[in-house]
Amino acid sequence: MPLDIALGAMPSEERCIDRAPGFDIGNGQSLLTCSAEDLIVFKSFAGRERDWLDIDTIVARQRQALDVDTIWRELTPLLELKEDVETPSRLRRMLTKAKGPGSARTAS
Repeated sequence: MPLDIALGAMPSEERCIDRAPGFDIGNGQSLLTCSAEDLIVFKSFAGRERDWLDIDTIVARQRQALDVDTIWRELTPLLELKEDVETPSRLRRMLTKAKGPGSARTAS
């Protein structure tokens, strides 16, 4: 089974670790896993077509449970660093489609 491991050092990565839910793997052991919101942030920032397909699946599964404010709070500064003006509108459309009109907030 493929496994992605990230070693974080930036403040946004530290906040990601603070939000990371545990996943019980048995025998009293657990792994910290990436929250849906942080996974959307990472995949939006990477922006490959495969990432957008993954985001669509995450948004469809999580629907009303997503904390959209957290997504925009973490993603917006990253997109500003790489001067990406296309990702916010693409992500906003996906979030709006899944939650209904008026629910996907705009990037700051």
